[in-house]
Amino acid sequence: MNTEKIKDFFKKISGKELVNLEPHQLRTIILLLITAIVIMVITGIAVFSLTLRGEEQVLVPNVEGMELTQALLKLQEKELYPRITLRTSDKIETKGQILEQNPRPGTVVKAGRRIALVVNKGAVVDKVDNYVGKTVDEVKILLQSQFGASRQLIVIKDPLVYDYSKSPSGTILAQTPAPGTPVTGLTELQLVVSKGPEQEKIKTPNLIGLDISGLYRVLAESGINFKVVMRSAEGKEKQGYIVSQNPQPGTLIDPTEQVQIVCTNTQTTSGMIGGLFTTELPEYPYPLSLKLVAELPSGQKQTLLETKHPGKEFSLPYFLPENTVLVLSVLDRVILRKEIKN
Repeated sequence: MNTEKIKDFFKKISGKELVNLEPHQLRTIILLLITAIVIMVITGIAVFSLTLRGEEQVLVPNVEGMELTQALLKLQEKELYPRITLRTSDKIETKGQILEQNPRPGTVVKAGRRIALVVNKGAVVDKVDNYVGKTVDEVKILLQSQFGASRQLIVIKDPLVYDYSKSPSGTILAQTPAPGTPVTGLTELQLVVSKGPEQEKIKTPNLIGLDISGLYRVLAESGINFKVVMRSAEGKEKQGYIVSQNPQPGTLIDPTEQVQIVCTNTQTTSGMIGGLFTTELPEYPYPLSLKLVAELPSGQKQTLLETKHPGKEFSLPYFLPENTVLVLSVLDRVILRKEIKN
């Protein structure tokens, strides 16, 4: 080995001259340098290998359905960390439990990975609100908006209970369960609803002897609850006239009490048709605005009757041109259309 070259190399890397060193000493220094370089190379390779290997890989446990605290302990055992999101749910019995996780159970991940957990924070509405003073329609809309697409946990029980009150018709007077009652499952809401102030008794009008058009006029003016039946004329009875009623004219009755009216069948004529228009309506908590309109073949419209009606049975005689369409509306909403023909 060239001693002078070694001296020059050492001088370059150390900035010092090697003085009075024996050859074997120089060889020792060189050997040490080579050894240090080899150790550095091995260390670098080891660090590089560890970097490629990364953290320890673990299996993601199944924590769905567990309580949050239990799920956190399960993840901690695997050196995994949670990222928690809260979500409302109609599954009240699983409040505080894990609904979903990501990555899914059984997935192999590196230790230290964050696992997304969706935790059930319970229902949107967890207690019964105070609905007294609101209308039934307002409460229905409110419940629909509160629960949205999820299962509705508070439902209005049918039938509603009605009572006379100074409050406007349709106003909720009382409720069961009481406001503040916890919602622990499907809850039926029983409501007591105002029928409005109790009305004074009215006298039944005299309908006997009226023809069909005269019947329309008196029914509209009196606002009584009525039911009409038709039969063939007997003896000296005229066709298409009212021949009896019950209760009798002048009787004091409650406005909701039904007056039974008997009308004889109409006389058949060319192009005209008579009969009894009948339908079954829902029972309304209080009389609603009702209208029966005849759409004549000529295109004209004729209002036959406009009155207040409590619902259930509705019947009214008619004598109109054939192919007339009868249109029944309640609160300006069409309930039924019927064409009359032979």
